[in-house]
This record gives sequence, structure tokens and C-alpha cells, in this order.
Amino acid sequence: MILVTGATGQLGAATTQYLLKKRPSSQVAALVRDEQKAADLAKRGVAIRVGNYDDTASLDRAMQGVEKVLLIAGTDEDNRVRQHKNVVDAARKAGVPFIAYTSRTLKDRSTMANALMDGHFQTEDYIMASGLTYALFRNVLYMDAIPQFVGPHVFDAGIHLPAGQGKVPFALRADMGEAMANALAADSSGSRVYQLTGSKAYSFADVAATLSNLSGKTVTYTPAESSVFAAQLTERGVPDMVVQRIIGFLTDIKNGQEDDVSSDLENLLGRKPISLREGLKTLYNLG
Repeated sequence: MILVTGATGQLGAATTQYLLKKRPSSQVAALVRDEQKAADLAKRGVAIRVGNYDDTASLDRAMQGVEKVLLIAGTDEDNRVRQHKNVVDAARKAGVPFIAYTSRTLKDRSTMANALMDGHFQTEDYIMASGLTYALFRNVLYMDAIPQFVGPHVFDAGIHLPAGQGKVPFALRADMGEAMANALAADSSGSRVYQLTGSKAYSFADVAATLSNLSGKTVTYTPAESSVFAAQLTERGVPDMVVQRIIGFLTDIKNGQEDDVSSDLENLLGRKPISLREGLKTLYNLG
């Protein structure tokens, strides 16, 4: 049986849906906080296990009869590493032989600006030292996040971000979920690290040009200064912690932390990942 944690979240739900195309529902389990949100999964025959990363007893129960665990990264950034360790410990205690984790593709953890991302690498270290066979899915920045980064008035005001000419091989969350499901459903032996990225890296100037082409409106990209951009976010009422998180993401993009391209996503999908053009077309409902 394969257990997906956070199975009603966006990435967990996508992975679970694709996993159900590869395995009978009797071989899939979902760890969820709210059983009601998993009602559709339960109707399809998925074993619902209620619990959370802080409740070690619930994790112990969730691991029973499980052969593989997909640990979806938690969103409580202050406590994330401790929570992840709880899941790894529960898997090891229950004799689960294999664990997978959704990490990040940042190039160099020692020089990254977004310190919040270090929790991913601390989790990787713990998993690699656990003695379990593992798969680390180092996921690139979601293409789905582009509308959040560029803002709601992109077709009128253009894109103003402190990302310089940095590039990202964006990939859709759905493609990542499908690829991870394929990897989990396969008969695996040995530990693997996957770099899940799109097939080509793009700058925000490329994003602007693509939106222009799709919409027929002129969308420009203007690199901004981090301090000016941060002040604008603060004026809009964005909490300081969120401001620093956004600045960290964009600074790492500017510094080339996100620009590595890998064929792992394409290989797991058995096809090319969705392109920037097709992804933006869907995200913005264009054409």
C-alpha cells in the first residue's frame, strides 16, 4: 500500500488522483487532517487515515500495512523539520521500507537567499540518514505560482519584479503530481533523487512576451529593485514575513538558483512537460 500524506492539499491531491490510475484504490491510503475533505477519496475505496504531522500516535496508526510513503512537505515553516522527522520516524518504527519527499530544486543551499527553503534540505539529510530507501523529488517552482508573482493587473501594468534576467524551467503542479505517481507506482529498487523541472528555462521577460502573444495585449517586464518592491508589498498590506519569503524566492531566481533543467520530469511522464505557453494559456484562460 502507498500512503500519501497531505492528500487533500493541491500537490497531494494531484498525486493521489494520478496514483489511482496506476494502482487499485485498495492499494492507496491517504493521511488527512479533515476526513470530510477526503469523502470523495473514501468513496473511491482509498483508505482514509486521519492525523497530522504533530500527532505521533496518528502517524503510527497511519503507517500500518504501508510499503511506501510520500511525505508532502508541510506548510508550517517554523515547525516543518520537526514534523517531517516525526513522519520519517513513524515510517521507520512501523517497518515501512520506502519513503519519498517533495523537496526543492535550488542549486546551492549554502548561498540561497530564501532561508525558509533550508528546511527541505534538512529533511533530505534526515531521510538519507534514516536507513530507509528513498526518493527525493526536488520540484522546481510551480508554473501555477506565476499569477501570484506577477499580480492581478499584469495585462494593464506589466510585470515588475526583482528577478533580474534569472530563469526558471517552470512546470505545472499537475505534471509533477503525475510524475511522482508514476515513480511511486513503479517497482523501485534503490534510492533516487529526481530533479523535476520543465524542459526549458524562462525569464519573466519570456513570461511577459508569452502573455503578450496569447492575449494580444502588450505585457512588459521591468526588473525592479528588491527594496522598492518590498516597500510596495508592505504598502499593500502584505505581512513582513510573506514579503521576505517572496523577496527570497525572486532573489534566488535572479541569482540563478532555479535555472537548472533536467530530463527527469519528461522521463517519468513519458512525454514532454506542459510548455510555458500552454501552461499560461490554461492558467489565464486565454484562447
